[in-house]
Amino acid sequence: MLPIPPLVRLALLCATCALLACCGGPRPAPDVLLVTIDTLRPDALGILDSRRETPAIDALAASGYLFPAAVSPVPLTLPSHASMLSGRWPVHHGVRDNGQSVPIDVPMLQERLKQSGYRTAAFVSGFPLQAMFGLDRGFELYDDDMNDGEQGWVERRAEDTVQAVLGWWTRSGDSPTFTWVHFYDPHDPYAPPREFWQAGEHGAYYGEVSYTDYWAGKLLEAARARSGARSLLVVLTADHGEALGEHQENTHGYFIYDSTMRVPLIVSWPDHTQSGRSDAPMQLVDIAPTVLELLKLPALEGIDGRSFAAGLASGDLAAHPARMETWLPWTYYGWAPLEAWLDGNWKLIASPSPELYKLDADPSEANNRIAEDVVNTDRLGVALAQSTREAARVATTTSDEAAMQRLRSLGYVGVGGPVEAPSGNLADPKSRLQMRDRLQEGERLLRANQFVDAREVFAEVLKTDPDSRFANLRLGICLLRLGQNAEAVEVLKHAVEVEPRRAEARYALGDALMRTEKFAAAAEQWAALAELQPRRKEAWFNLGAALEKDGQPDQAGSAMQEYRRLSDSEKSAGSPPKSAQ
Repeated sequence: MLPIPPLVRLALLCATCALLACCGGPRPAPDVLLVTIDTLRPDALGILDSRRETPAIDALAASGYLFPAAVSPVPLTLPSHASMLSGRWPVHHGVRDNGQSVPIDVPMLQERLKQSGYRTAAFVSGFPLQAMFGLDRGFELYDDDMNDGEQGWVERRAEDTVQAVLGWWTRSGDSPTFTWVHFYDPHDPYAPPREFWQAGEHGAYYGEVSYTDYWAGKLLEAARARSGARSLLVVLTADHGEALGEHQENTHGYFIYDSTMRVPLIVSWPDHTQSGRSDAPMQLVDIAPTVLELLKLPALEGIDGRSFAAGLASGDLAAHPARMETWLPWTYYGWAPLEAWLDGNWKLIASPSPELYKLDADPSEANNRIAEDVVNTDRLGVALAQSTREAARVATTTSDEAAMQRLRSLGYVGVGGPVEAPSGNLADPKSRLQMRDRLQEGERLLRANQFVDAREVFAEVLKTDPDSRFANLRLGICLLRLGQNAEAVEVLKHAVEVEPRRAEARYALGDALMRTEKFAAAAEQWAALAELQPRRKEAWFNLGAALEKDGQPDQAGSAMQEYRRLSDSEKSAGSPPKSAQ
C-alpha cells in the first residue's frame, strides 16, 4: 500500500472531525467557572431592582437561568462555601462556623473535576476562606493572597483577584478548567472606590456590589475569550445575603430570616441549557450535583443537594425542603443556636421561642403563626428533627494527621473532638438584642482603635454577664492593645474557660502569656490553637518560639519542623507564601 501524503492525511482528518461534529460526535469538555460574591442580596441586582447598577451580572442572568430566591444553608462564609462545594448541609459536613477546619473525608466538587481531567484553581478574597481552613483540597492552585486589612478582617479587592485569575488562565494551556473565583467586596465594612459610591442610607453597600459587578464583567469577558471553541458553563451565586436593618439585624450571621438566607443563583451554559427565571427555592447544596450531572460526571457521595440539571433543559424546576442554621449566637455569645426548615412556602425557625411563617403571604416574616397553626408547626418540626438525627453521616476527621502526630509527640492534645450541639436552657437570641447591640458598639470602637472606650463597653457588659464569650475575648484584646498585659491574661483565661474551642481566644491568651514571659503556659495555648486549626502556620511558629524561650530546644525544633512542612506544602500547592505572624 502506498503511503498517504501528509496533506491528504490532514484533509481526511479534518473531514472526519467535521463528520463527527455533524453526527453529534464527542464535544470538548467545557470550561467551568464558579463565581461566588460574598454577602450579595438578590435585590442588589439591577435585573431584580431597577434602581441598582449591575449590568454584567444582569446580562449573565439574561443568558442563563436566574433563581432570585435561592437558599443558603447558613449565613456564614466558610460553612456556606463548604456546603456549596460538598453538596452537604453544615450538620453533615461538620463546619458550623468560620475558623473551623473542613473535614478531610468530605468529598468535594473540585476533587471530582480534577479526577476527570480538569485543571482546577481557586482565587479567594476573604480571610474565612484561607487555605488553612481546608477548602483548598482538590485545587492545584489555591490563591488566597490578601493584602488589604488586618488579622481576621484581611481581604483582597476584586480588581486584584481578577488579575490573578487572568494570570493563571494564560498559563493553564488547553485543558478544560474549573475556576472558582470568590469576591469579598460587598462584605462589611463597606468601602467602595469613589467612582462606585452611591447615595442613600445603604449606598456604600450597593456601591460595593456595583464595583464587584464591574470586575465580574471583566472576568466573564476574559473567560469567554479563553474558552474559544470550548463552551463555558458559568454558575454565579452568593454564600449568603445581608440584612440592612430587617428584624433589627445589620450584616449577617445572627438570625436566619430571609434577608440573609436568600441569594441569587444564575446558571448560564448557552446552547446547552435554557434561559429563563424561576422563583423555586433551589439551594446552594444543589450546585455541586447539578454541575456534575450537566457534565455527565459521577455524583458525590452522601449529599443533601439534588441536581436540577434536567429542569434547566425542560423548565420543570421543583425544589426540595431546605435546612438552615446559624451557630453564631452560640459560638460568639453563648446563646441558643438557630435552625430552620423550609418546605414550600412554610418556614419554621426552631429556637427557645419558635417561629412559623407562611412566606407567600408574609415575605417579610412579620406574622408568627406558631400559636395558630399546630399542624404545620408539627410537620416541619418533625422534618427538622429528622434532618438532625441523620447527622451520623457527618465526617469526623477534621485535622491534619501529620500535625496531630506532631502534637502528640510533643505531649499536647486535649481540646479534642468535633463540635457538639449545645444543650441546656439557653437564651433566645431575639431576647438579647440590646446586649448584642452594645457588644457590636464595642466591636466598632475596637476596630477603630478606640481601645479605652471599647474597654469600657466590654467591662460594662461583663458586669451583667460575666461569662459573655464575646465581651471576655474582646476586653482581653483591648487590654493587650493598651499594654495592660497582666490584666489581659486574667480576662483571656476566663475567655478560654467559657469557650475552650474558640481559636481566637487561644491566640489572644497565647499572645498575652508571651508578653508576660510565661512561656510554658503560652506553649499550651499555641498547641491548643494548632489542634483547633492544624494548618495555621503561626500557631506552630509561635509554639516553637515559646518552647525555645522555655528552655526546650528539641521540642522547639520539632514545632518549627511542622511550621516548615506546612510552608513547603503551601508552596508546592501553588499558594503564594505568607510570613508567620
